[in-house]
Amino acid sequence: MKQPVPNKIYRILVINPGSTSTKLSVYENEEEVVGQSYRHSRSELDAAGSVSKQKTMRANYAYNMLNEHGISLDSLDAVVGRGGLVQPIDSGTYLISERMLADLISSTAEVHASSLGGIIAYEIAAQAGVPGYVVDPIVVDELEQVAKLTGFPGIERRSVFHALNQKAVARCCAADMGMKYEDCRFIVAHMGGGITVGAHRYGRVIDVNDAIAGEGPFTPERCGQVPISQVISMCFSGAYTEEELQKMTSGTGGMYAYLGTNDLQKCERLIREGDEYAALVLESMAYQVAKEIGAMSAALEGRVDAIILTGGLAYSTRFTGVIKQRAGLIAPIKIYPGENEMLALAQGALRVLRGEEQLLTY
Repeated sequence: MKQPVPNKIYRILVINPGSTSTKLSVYENEEEVVGQSYRHSRSELDAAGSVSKQKTMRANYAYNMLNEHGISLDSLDAVVGRGGLVQPIDSGTYLISERMLADLISSTAEVHASSLGGIIAYEIAAQAGVPGYVVDPIVVDELEQVAKLTGFPGIERRSVFHALNQKAVARCCAADMGMKYEDCRFIVAHMGGGITVGAHRYGRVIDVNDAIAGEGPFTPERCGQVPISQVISMCFSGAYTEEELQKMTSGTGGMYAYLGTNDLQKCERLIREGDEYAALVLESMAYQVAKEIGAMSAALEGRVDAIILTGGLAYSTRFTGVIKQRAGLIAPIKIYPGENEMLALAQGALRVLRGEEQLLTY
């Protein structure tokens, strides 16, 4: 492995697979020199197979990007991927060890594409002879114990959310307000293929919905929280296999189940063409986000410095407008559309490469 060198320009490959996209970048220190985002249609994902079987398809995008831009593997200093469903851990930058890789490859890799970030990063880093990292994976756990009880002994609420982007935009918003993240009380709603809404209190996320487990609003492709008794009846009806029901909850649920698309832009086009049902679906999804924001306001005892809307859906003024109308009295609403995840991943690797932050062990 290459050793840290002071004042060096580090070249870092960043890999960020999401439920409907694969984002790739090459950074030289904090500057992105190459960046590409590939959006995957439902037909492309279905053709590749389960999430774990999408590894080759998504990894090929990374290899092709490097080849197209003449970037050799031996010019890299590190590869960093978005972390997946490993065991709950503290916030920070982790070396992808064989133990972490085994957990990433396990059955948890089937339920969220983020696991592929670490798997692909490990593969490319090994070929390049450089370290592979993950930064602030989706299992960063800062929940208070009071937020974990469910009323169903044996089942606890988990902290599984868009930790990387939520924390990155929270820090950015705090700086824009002339404050430190550790001194702020924020509600952050990451709104993309999955939607998670977190209560950030003084630098820690004390409560957040677990979108993978079915908590919170329905999303472009997930069903969100549904009446459990009806789900139990479906499970024992004999009409569905477990795999079919799992796919209905995460993959073909939500807006996709209603409209046959997980693309909000297509939904808005239907609305412009006069589709009243599409308008109802969009408004209902935004309505549920606003309700979740209200719940997180209670977690923060009603004292909220700002509500931050981020992720791909935050580009839609129609969508954010519904949220503003219903939640705008709670606190000022700040919009940071898209994600800062690529830079946040690169910066996490840089802090370790520069010796500014201790590399954590899984």
